[in-house]
Amino acid sequence: MSEELKEKKREFAKYKRLAVEIASEIHDIVEDTVWIDHMKMPELAEKLIVAVERVNKFKVDNNL
Repeated sequence: MSEELKEKKREFAKYKRLAVEIASEIHDIVEDTVWIDHMKMPELAEKLIVAVERVNKFKVDNNL
C-alpha cells in the first residue's frame, strides 16, 4: 500500500471518528440527560449531518 493511500485512510478514519464522537454525544444525552439537555440536540444534529457528509464526500473523492 502506498504512503499516499495510507495517509488518505488515516484522514478518512479521523473524519469518521469525529462523526462517531458527535453521535456518541447525542446518544449520551438521549440515554442520560434528555430532560435537561434536549436543547442541545438541534445543534448536535446539524454538526452530525455536516460530519457525515464530509466523511462521505472524502470517501467518494478519494475512491475509498
